[in-house]
Amino acid sequence: MFMATAPALAQSVGKKPPALLAQAQPQSPVPQGQTFEEEIIPQRYANNANVDAFINDMVARYDFDESALHALFAGVSYSATAVKLVTPSPSPTVKNWRAYQARFLDQIRINAGIRFWRANQATLQRAYEEFGVPPEVIVGILGVETIYGRFMGNFRVLDALTTLSFDYPNTPNRADRQATFRKNLQDYLVWTRDSQIDPTTVLGSYTGAIGIPQFLPSSIVQYAVSYDGKKDIDLRTSQADAIGSVANYLRQNGWENGRPVVWKIGTDAGSLGVAQAAADGAPEPHWPLDQLLRAGLVLNEPDVNVASEAGTPVTVVDLPTPGRGTEYMLGLKNFYVLTRYNRSFFYALAVYQLGQRIKSQMEASDAANATNNGNNAAAPGAASQ
Repeated sequence: MFMATAPALAQSVGKKPPALLAQAQPQSPVPQGQTFEEEIIPQRYANNANVDAFINDMVARYDFDESALHALFAGVSYSATAVKLVTPSPSPTVKNWRAYQARFLDQIRINAGIRFWRANQATLQRAYEEFGVPPEVIVGILGVETIYGRFMGNFRVLDALTTLSFDYPNTPNRADRQATFRKNLQDYLVWTRDSQIDPTTVLGSYTGAIGIPQFLPSSIVQYAVSYDGKKDIDLRTSQADAIGSVANYLRQNGWENGRPVVWKIGTDAGSLGVAQAAADGAPEPHWPLDQLLRAGLVLNEPDVNVASEAGTPVTVVDLPTPGRGTEYMLGLKNFYVLTRYNRSFFYALAVYQLGQRIKSQMEASDAANATNNGNNAAAPGAASQ
């Protein structure tokens, strides 16, 4: 039986150290474009023992001026809004793939993606040639994240990171989350100092993600690149820097050029039963394809050579929607890489599908225009006009 093999296989997969994510955690689905009236408490971090210890560490490790940091944190405000937004709901949210998909694959976002792709075609092609990441994947990420820089957040990043570093809400993972945000606060201060940016002026998301691609400061330090020919990296206004940085992030996290992201499976009862049994929520591919096929799963990909892909590891992506049967797909290594940007199956698949939708509509538009131009050229009298 398939279920009997699941624990054995799961135990055979070695644990890897967690990768640094572009975002610290999947962000709550806050409507894009919404401007928050922030609830803040000024000067909460002046004469704060934990902050004082943090300042001493920054002075010792990064040669900061102690008095300057004390003055900086004396002006930092506690963001009650950021705390509310990272606090889990007391009642678990019901997952709804179809609603999530409709939110991110809307025509406004698709049209904006087509415009962005056309305006940055040369840069996207250069990034593909250098990093091996297709344009549609980069365009998909930037569309889901900020609609190409339209909505980049209105929280003061210094306030958000300080609040979540020292006053993260009381959750089971509080210690880990505070450590993550404290590392990002360190990197933020180093980055703004080295880039000669006033740290009080940068705006971003309620978790401190910055710019068109919504990179956390630790990801800026590790993955961001200047891709517009200028010395400085500017993810807030440079579309080229955003493109190059996303491509570099994905490549550094293991993107495989020319490989698929997902495979479709059959909708028969046998395939759905195997998928349900193997859907363990683990994002890293760990089921050999042939094991799922031998258990009765049918792959709905006519162009895939099953024999050559027999040993390919996959993960089962479950997509529940209330009131209808759960949908399933198989995620490959590139799907896992997308979850390194944001730990969410919904997010990774929406990014992939948005990019595919933008690409197909742009190609259809180009084909229609080519046909129309050909018809006009062939029309009687066209040569004399």
